Amino acid sequence: MKKSREAALAAVQIFNNPSITFKSESFIVLMNIAWTYLLHAYYRSKKMEYRYFEQREKRRVFDRTAKGAYKYWELERCLKENKSPVDKDSTNNLLFLIGLRHEIEHQMTTRIDDYLSAKFQACCINYNRHLKRLFGDGFGIDHYLSVSLQFSSIGVDQKEYLEGYDDLPANIRGYIGEFQELLTDAERESDRFSYRVIFVRKTANHESQADRVIEFVGSDSPIANEVNKQIAVIKETEKKKYRPCQIVAKMKELGFSKFGVHHHTDLWKSRKAKESGKGFGVIVADKQWLWYENWLEEVRKHCIENRERYK
Repeated sequence: MKKSREAALAAVQIFNNPSITFKSESFIVLMNIAWTYLLHAYYRSKKMEYRYFEQREKRRVFDRTAKGAYKYWELERCLKENKSPVDKDSTNNLLFLIGLRHEIEHQMTTRIDDYLSAKFQACCINYNRHLKRLFGDGFGIDHYLSVSLQFSSIGVDQKEYLEGYDDLPANIRGYIGEFQELLTDAERESDRFSYRVIFVRKTANHESQADRVIEFVGSDSPIANEVNKQIAVIKETEKKKYRPCQIVAKMKELGFSKFGVHHHTDLWKSRKAKESGKGFGVIVADKQWLWYENWLEEVRKHCIENRERYK
């Protein structure tokens, strides 16, 4: 248990260290270790077997490494166990981070810390919650950490944030979109999957609050309701995507029966529609290019302008 808690603390300390740029990658690896050790400890306490083995006729034959050590369950296997103590939304958060680790483990990444911090915050809170629930409040690590200080004011231009999403590496952007599309609206909005906090500059009304940087208010309070109304117009949504065959099918539905896949290919090549910055589509996790609604509209306009050719 000690190693699990140390790994979690190290993950947070590294992420909050202003002199370290390799934050997200380090955080994901260390929190993966922390959760793995936590679940190993839980299964051990329940006298459950969490080593890989093959059941022979009369005995178990345990899988071993090249050096003879036992092969223990990795985090993903721990989470898929029917008796896993981790709730659904917290599991979604961890599976998201595990998949993200697979995407970034073989290449450098840039500028993903800000985009993923809500997922990381949820992971930390979930870890501490499960640590105390499974082993007692005395094992919690929340008392070791305080609010991180920073040199910039708390506030980000939302427009720049949403536009900056296109700067993510294509494989990361595609993975995030694909993973979140598999979740229900309720699962995506769960604070155990992605923990979001809104900071509002406040003038203290009471002497006891004068030196407090952050004040938390209930989600059903008048302040929270008013803030939710103000940010509703900029809520980020995942763009709908189309495969080439779906675009061709759409054109045929509009009456352009002679428009085929090869016409679509010739069109996007002539327009250089896959070039970075044009925003017509995205590469998803399976390395396939999918098209956005704005490209579908471009194809529709092209068919209308050339109706005699495609009718």
